[in-house]
Amino acid sequence: MNDSSTERPIITPGRIFHLVASCVVLGAGVALFLLASLGSDGYSTLISGLTDTSGLPFMVVNISVGVVFVIMAWLRGTRPGLGTVTQPVVVGLTVSLLLAWLDTPDSMVVRIVMLIAAVPVLAIGVAGYLGSGTGAGPAEAAALAWDPPVPFRWSYSILQGGGALVGWLLGGAVGPGTILVILVLGPAIDLATRRVPGLVYDRTPQPA
Repeated sequence: MNDSSTERPIITPGRIFHLVASCVVLGAGVALFLLASLGSDGYSTLISGLTDTSGLPFMVVNISVGVVFVIMAWLRGTRPGLGTVTQPVVVGLTVSLLLAWLDTPDSMVVRIVMLIAAVPVLAIGVAGYLGSGTGAGPAEAAALAWDPPVPFRWSYSILQGGGALVGWLLGGAVGPGTILVILVLGPAIDLATRRVPGLVYDRTPQPA
């Protein structure tokens, strides 16, 4: 699942639509995850822990860590692209709209169902936007940068686990959802990429 090819895909309207639609799906999955209120993903836990420790605004820490991750991935050959910028914007807008419309349910059973449902939605969203071939956001880029030698499904789990551990040590909150993301989301993204038709956009290299 490495995205470090030296060939640039041609950015077409169809590819852009594929990217944006997948990011909307990803945003819906993130909203489900947040509404379940049973723990955040490892990357978000890292940001929260650094924010609490540094005293800097969340947005500043989020952007700073994202830039560092993207640069680290770029140094290993995973180049940023349109998707690197589009993903956080579209996902953030989708999450904001859904959270403004929906409330966290009182029922724990409903929240658990929402958490479980969030995993396949997140997996399809991530697999779809990465499959657009337009570049990856910070967390996915950092994981892709190590594939090979470590397959994405495991490098993503390691990244999420490391982020959760550091964030927790710095005061960030973890929960059942955090563990679920660490153990399941990477393999679920890999499975969706291979088994769900249409998630990987046809890659046409840019002529030299």
